[in-house]
Parts: sequence; structure tokens; C-alpha cells
Amino acid sequence: MRSSSITLLLMVAFSIDATAWDGYDYERGAYIEIDKGNLVRQGQEIEYYDYSSGEYKSGDVESISGSGSSVEVEIYDHDTGEHRTFDMEN
Repeated sequence: MRSSSITLLLMVAFSIDATAWDGYDYERGAYIEIDKGNLVRQGQEIEYYDYSSGEYKSGDVESISGSGSSVEVEIYDHDTGEHRTFDMEN
């Protein structure tokens, strides 16, 4: 991984603890929000709010990748047993 990508991911990961993180799941057409206090790192469990269902859900972070002004977070959703990909605001 290039050093600029690592720097970007570290900045995003450390900023998540301070505020909520907004994103969008294009596959489902759903806005989501990862609340502060979630450690968004590969292998960690997170809780997020899914605006399409109006519920909090949880999942395991499968991968995180950044490019340009967005960060893509792939999770395994515990409720549905499916993988979801969130495009998060950077």
C-alpha cells in the first residue's frame, strides 16, 4: 500500500472516534451513519444506523480502501448475512 493511502486511512480511522461518519450504500440505495465510538478497522465489529430500515445494525469490517475524496468500507452484516459496501464521506 502506498504511504499516501496509509496516511489517508489512518486519518479517517482516527477521526471516526470524534464524530459520526456519513455514507451511502449504492447497492441498496440507503444512507448509513457510523456513530462515534466505533473503531472502523478491518476485523472489528461496528454498529451503524441504516436510514432505509430506520434501525441500528452491526457488522464486521471486511476491508477499507480509500481513493480520492471517499473511503469504501466493506462489511459483513450480522442481520442479513450479506456483504455490504459503504461509500463514506472523507
